[in-house]
Amino acid sequence: MRLWTLVSASTLVLVLGLLAASPLSAADTPATVPAGAAGAGAGAANFQTCYARWSPTELTVGNAHIERRWRIHEGMLTATSFRDLEANCEWIAKPASRPAPCPATIVPNAGRTMTISAKGGRFGPVEEESLVVELATTDPTALTYRLQIFSAAHGVAMRFSAAGADAKTKTKQTAAETASGIEEAPKTEEKDAGDALEDLLLAPQHLRFTQVLLLDQTDNHNELVFENDWLLMPNEGPLKLPGNVFFVENTLTGAGLVFLKQAPLPHARPVKSEFDAVVSAGARRLRFAGQGYPFVLLAYHGGRIGRIAVLQTYQRQLRAYDPQRDAMFLSNTWGDRSRDARLNEAFMRKEIEAGERLGVDVVQIDDGWQKGRTANSAVAKGGAWNGYWAADPNFWQPDPQRFPGGLAPLVAAACQKGMKFGLWFGPDSSNQVANWQRDADRILELHRVEGIDYFKLDSVKVTTIAAQENLRRFFDRVLTESHGKVVFDLDVTAEIRPGYFGIPDAGPIFVENRYTDFHRYWPHQTLRNLWKLSQYVDPLRLRMEFLNNTRQVDKYPDDPLAPARYRPDYLFATTMFANPLGWFETSNLPDDYAAAVGKLVAVWKQERSGIFAGRTIPIGNAPDGVNWTGFASVGAAGHAGYLLLFRELSAAPEWSVDLPLFGAGAHKITPLAGDGTVALEGNRLTVHIPEALRYLFVRVEL
Repeated sequence: MRLWTLVSASTLVLVLGLLAASPLSAADTPATVPAGAAGAGAGAANFQTCYARWSPTELTVGNAHIERRWRIHEGMLTATSFRDLEANCEWIAKPASRPAPCPATIVPNAGRTMTISAKGGRFGPVEEESLVVELATTDPTALTYRLQIFSAAHGVAMRFSAAGADAKTKTKQTAAETASGIEEAPKTEEKDAGDALEDLLLAPQHLRFTQVLLLDQTDNHNELVFENDWLLMPNEGPLKLPGNVFFVENTLTGAGLVFLKQAPLPHARPVKSEFDAVVSAGARRLRFAGQGYPFVLLAYHGGRIGRIAVLQTYQRQLRAYDPQRDAMFLSNTWGDRSRDARLNEAFMRKEIEAGERLGVDVVQIDDGWQKGRTANSAVAKGGAWNGYWAADPNFWQPDPQRFPGGLAPLVAAACQKGMKFGLWFGPDSSNQVANWQRDADRILELHRVEGIDYFKLDSVKVTTIAAQENLRRFFDRVLTESHGKVVFDLDVTAEIRPGYFGIPDAGPIFVENRYTDFHRYWPHQTLRNLWKLSQYVDPLRLRMEFLNNTRQVDKYPDDPLAPARYRPDYLFATTMFANPLGWFETSNLPDDYAAAVGKLVAVWKQERSGIFAGRTIPIGNAPDGVNWTGFASVGAAGHAGYLLLFRELSAAPEWSVDLPLFGAGAHKITPLAGDGTVALEGNRLTVHIPEALRYLFVRVEL
C-alpha cells in the first residue's frame, strides 16, 4: 500500500502539521470538520495523480482526467462543478436546490459535524490502487460517504448511506398529464422529492439522454440489450426510468456523462427503488436515485467510442487485468447434454488429453463431480437445488465412486499438460446465504489443497438484503484469502442473481446456456449478444460459448444459418475477444474440428495479452446473420491494436467504414488468421472477405 500526504489547519494544525512533514502511511487519519463553520479546518490528500482538497464548505476530488466539486452544508454535499479536463468542458450549470446524495427525507441540522479522512492504496485484492475519501456525520441521521477515484478513471465512484433516515425513493403519485391544447409556458422544473444519488443541472443546451436496459436470466431471454433515447427539449414531460446504465451526450460535440449503478438489474435488487433516473428535459436536470448501491458518474468525449472506452477503463479498475489469470479459454463438459452421466476419472483423463490438443487453458467439470446430487442430475431424481449442507454434510466432497482417488490426480494431469482445473459449485442460498462461511471454507480448501482456482457458480438465489450482504462476504473472503487468484464465473442464466454489475470484481459473467439439442444455439445470436453487451460490460468480464457444430445437425434442416454451416475456427473467433467457453466434451470433437480450432487458439494465445491490454470497441453493425460486423482492440495510445471482422451471410464481399480509432499515418496490417484483406487509409477501413460466413483477424501497427 502506497503513501499519501495530509495537510490540515485550525485545531489540527499542530498534529497534522508535524505529520505532513514526512509521508504518512495509508492508515486512516481523520480531520473533524464542523459542517458549515467557516475556517474550522481544511485538508488535502494526494495519491498518484489523484487528489482531494476540502474545507468546512467545499470538497474537491480529481485526477488528470476530471475534477468534481461539492458544496458542504449541514453535513451534506451539493455538486457545484464537474469538469472534463481533457475536453475542457464544464457539465454543471448551477447547483441543484437540494443536496445529493441524500435520503428521501432530509433532516436539516445546522450543528451537524462531519469527519473527513483520506487514504491511498489498494482496497481490494483485484482492484487497482486508488484514493478514497470518507465523510461521516454522527447526529441521529448518520450520513456516510465513501468517494473513490482511480488514476485512470474518468469519474468519482461513491457509496452513500443514511442510517436513521428513510432511504427509499418516494414520489407523489399524480395522474398522467394530458396535452389540453391550451398553450402555456413550458414547465422547466421538477418538484423536489425523493432520494437522490446525483442531482445535476446541466450546462450544455442540446443533449440526448439514453436509457440502457439490460436483461439476464438468459434461459428465458435472447435479446439482452435495449436502448431508449430522448432529445432533452422543453416539451418532453418528466421521465422516470429504471436501469443500471444511463448516458447524456452533447449532440454538438460528442462529449457526455455516463451513470453506472453497481447493482443487480432492477428486477433482482433486494433494495428496491421506484426508478433509477428522473429526467426533467426542459430544465436539463438529471436526478439519479435508489439508495443502497455504489455508483459512478463518468465523463467522456468522442461519442460512442469514448463512452465505451471510459466504461471499460472503469471496470478494469475494479478488476485489474491479469494476463496470468484472466481471458482464459475454458472447456466445460455440460454443453453436449450428457450432464453428469459420463463423469468419472477415466472420462476426465480423456478430456484433459483432448483439451491439450485443442489449446484449452482450464478444464472444468460441471455439476456432478461432487458426492451430492442436484436437481439437474441425469442419473438421480429429487436432487437438491439449494440447502446443500442440510442435504448432506459431505455434499461438496468428490464423488467416491466416480473419483475414487479424489480430484488431485486430475488436477496434476491437467497441470502436466499446461492446463488448470475448474469446478462447478452452488453457494447455499438457504436462510439468506447463512452458510457463506462454510462455502468459503470449502472453496478455499479446494484452492489451497487441490490447486483449483476456477469455479462456475450456479443455483444462486439472492432475494433479501441479508442474503446479498452474506454473498458479498463470501466473495470478499475468498478473493482476499486467495489473494485474488480464485476466479468465479457468475452464472446469470436463471434465478435472482447479482448480474452484470452486482459484483463486478469476482470474475466473468457466464452469459448463456445454449444447446443444439434444444434447437437454441445459433452462432450469430451469441455473437450478437457479445457485440451488444460489450458496449456497456467489459468483454473481459463476459464468458461466451461456442459449441460442437457436428452434433444435432438434423435439428436445423434447410437453415442457412445452422451451426454446421460455419467453420469450427469461425465459431471460436466469435468468442475470442471475450472469455471463450468450449461448451462441449473435448474428447467428443471430430479431429478436423479440433485441428481447425486448435490452430486459431494458438494464434490467439500469442496475441491475447495485446488484445486485452487495449479497449474493445464493437464495430460495424450488430450481428444478425447477414451483416458485416466485428471488433477492434485499441491500445492506450491509439497507435496499435487488432481488428476481428466477420462477413456474415452478406452478399457483398467488400465493406468500408470510417473508423477513427488508430493514430494518423501509415498503418502496417499483419494478417493473423482467417480469409481476406484489410486496408486502412487514414480513418477509412476497407475489408474484403471473398466468401460469406468467414472472418479475418489482423494486427494493426502505426
